[in-house]
Amino acid sequence: MSVAKPLPHDAAKLHVTGAARYVDDIPTPRDCLHLAFGLSTVAHGDITALDLDPVRAAPDVVAVLEACDLPFANDVSPSAHDEPLLATGSVHYLGQPLFLVVATSHRAARVAARLAQVAYAEKPALLTVEAALAANSRFEDGPRIWSRGDADMALAKAPRRLTGTFDIGGQEHFYLEGQAALALPQEDGGMHVHSSTQHPTEIQHKVAEAIGLPMHSVRVKTRRMGGGFGGKESQGNALAVACAVAAGLTGRACKMRYDRDDDMVITGKRHAFSVTYDVGFDDSGRVMAVDFTHLVNCGWAMDLSLPVADRAMLHSDNAYWLEHFRVTSHRLKTNLQSATAYRGFGGPQGMLAIERVMDHVAHDLGLDPVILRRRNYYLDPDSGADMETEKAGAASDSMEGGSAPRPAASPRSISEKMKGRLTPYGMEVRDFELNGITERLLTSADYGRRRAEIADWNAGQSHLRRGLGFSPVKFGISFTLTHLNQAGALVHVYQDGSIHLNHGGTEMGQGLFQKVAQVAAHRFGVPLDAIKITATDTGKVPNTSATAASSGSDLNGMAVKAACDSIRDRMAAHLAAEHQVSAATVVFEGGHVQVAGEEMSFAEAAMRCYTARVSLSATGFYKTPSLEWDRIKGEGRPFFYFAYGAALSEVVVDRLTGEYRILRADILHDAGASLNPALDIGQVEGGYVQGAGWLTTEELVWDDRGRLRTHAPSTYKIPAASDAPEVFNVALWDGQNREDTIYRSKAVGEPPFMLGISAYLGLSDAVAAFGDGRYPALDAPATPEEVWRAITRVTGAV
Repeated sequence: MSVAKPLPHDAAKLHVTGAARYVDDIPTPRDCLHLAFGLSTVAHGDITALDLDPVRAAPDVVAVLEACDLPFANDVSPSAHDEPLLATGSVHYLGQPLFLVVATSHRAARVAARLAQVAYAEKPALLTVEAALAANSRFEDGPRIWSRGDADMALAKAPRRLTGTFDIGGQEHFYLEGQAALALPQEDGGMHVHSSTQHPTEIQHKVAEAIGLPMHSVRVKTRRMGGGFGGKESQGNALAVACAVAAGLTGRACKMRYDRDDDMVITGKRHAFSVTYDVGFDDSGRVMAVDFTHLVNCGWAMDLSLPVADRAMLHSDNAYWLEHFRVTSHRLKTNLQSATAYRGFGGPQGMLAIERVMDHVAHDLGLDPVILRRRNYYLDPDSGADMETEKAGAASDSMEGGSAPRPAASPRSISEKMKGRLTPYGMEVRDFELNGITERLLTSADYGRRRAEIADWNAGQSHLRRGLGFSPVKFGISFTLTHLNQAGALVHVYQDGSIHLNHGGTEMGQGLFQKVAQVAAHRFGVPLDAIKITATDTGKVPNTSATAASSGSDLNGMAVKAACDSIRDRMAAHLAAEHQVSAATVVFEGGHVQVAGEEMSFAEAAMRCYTARVSLSATGFYKTPSLEWDRIKGEGRPFFYFAYGAALSEVVVDRLTGEYRILRADILHDAGASLNPALDIGQVEGGYVQGAGWLTTEELVWDDRGRLRTHAPSTYKIPAASDAPEVFNVALWDGQNREDTIYRSKAVGEPPFMLGISAYLGLSDAVAAFGDGRYPALDAPATPEEVWRAITRVTGAV
């Protein structure tokens, strides 16, 4: 059996030996040209003069293109056609491409691009969400508002009430391989493009639009990316289009890659948010109502901001039943890089907001934050118990070390129990796993003992405090744009029994190719080395969706299964007819085929079918069922299912400097019936570290002119290996998906990212331990400077 095995990444040996080939490693023709953009040096203004003669005169420059030189569409936007490849008269952020240099070397192009003489009539730049809100600079006519119940009434009647505002910073993708593309002109005027992209079909579409040809004349290939994290869903469009246009005009291959500084200055980041909340609750900690306002910094162009902001709203409940709820989302246009997709696609920001609320409420009540969270969990669909009984009852209180009284259980009618399972947007939570996950994690992590031990340790310290942070995750899986939930595959069985496979997903290091190969091997009953997957190719599988929304294995695995089953069924029908038995009796297993008492190798079976003129090639297609979503009303079933997880992080903080370490992380994550536990555990580990980095060290800083000051590894700190927890316990929940996914597995790309919220909550807990009862109110990222400021607040030093 090939599925469920902890097999290594299919390219692991290539990665560690340096033999894995990326776009910049592809051999190019001898006369290949290299491209670079000339960039704006102001954040907002009109171009009053543009002298490119010094650029054209620079050594090794072949051509310099302005917007007026482009033959067709000057647009690289994935959505609203509001993002020109090259600026047309005005600029909207510092770093916006103004012109394109085509030269004989990468260095020559970059040097020449800096020689332009540009004059601007500068305009005031909107650099913050507050400034954009005041100017009513937005991407929709007004805010998007979703609600359930009567939040105002419930807030007014609540025995206790808290309000707060906090900032959530953006995040640089910092993929190891920067943005890159290579365009090869064809004899018929068509174009072959190699692109480091999560969305080959979008590259195909934008290139075809830019060179004035139908999509069939553009072929896009992506063998692998050196990381993506959402940053290559739309941000690669500009490079691919620039290369294709230049290749079409010069008749020569054209290549473009961003240096790290250029990459960080030009491309979009995770959306930064400012969140205001108003929460009403009772003395037991049951949340009665919550009202959120999201100010979303979308940057200068729309990109994918609307669905990102939508998903933040969709995840504003996280794991909690919120009877009275409202969320208001302002999608604000500023003069910064256009914010774009990033792992979790807005979900992390929405989830962090409700976790901040839960943290604040627990602090206000002096209640163990785990107990409080469990009291507000969705109802378990397998239990008739109320939220504060049984599952969150005596066992949890004793295990968690809490002593606050629980409210008495009140019987619920069937309709009330259904309400306890409905999200604010009306989707039933039919697979809630967090009661079991939480209980097992707290037991394995020895939560109760450690909570008491940390309190004793803190009491004996002068300038150090330790803290514990717990965070659950309930993350919806599917594209919220319903038509993207589809995938195709192409499978060939050759006469020697070897199998060639293509599908619409892209490999960015997450192990998708290996998982899909395991599916194919299992369907044919052959060893994994019989399967070969080659580059994702729009000439083989058309109309692909982006490898995003954690749906790569779900969609492409099912499409490959369909294609393999078509071929296998044809083979079985032929072999059964030869032996005059039913096709249902033919068994494919262990590299062999058994039929009517005869056993033959799979290769022999393939040869028999080939010589009998049986088709050994098939396409497969899959579309996710049962999806229905109205984003205007905020109602429906946008997700096929939910993935769950929980994390407990222990940190230590230095009062004098605000510096800290993550000492230990305990994680239990729900991957369903995992297709490959080794790959899934790796995704959980990496997701946690990246999520913790977002909320701790990764600070983006712009100056008052809109210049990004943290534009290199020297000024922007991603987590290093030394920043990972010294004790790192990761396990997979032994469940399976209740929905009919590929072998009942669950997505594991994005959900683990939110586990890093526990590190932020651990810091809040440690800071609170310094204080006199005031809530730490940490902004994110909680850098050492921010932690130090919070310590001064809770100790009354300022």
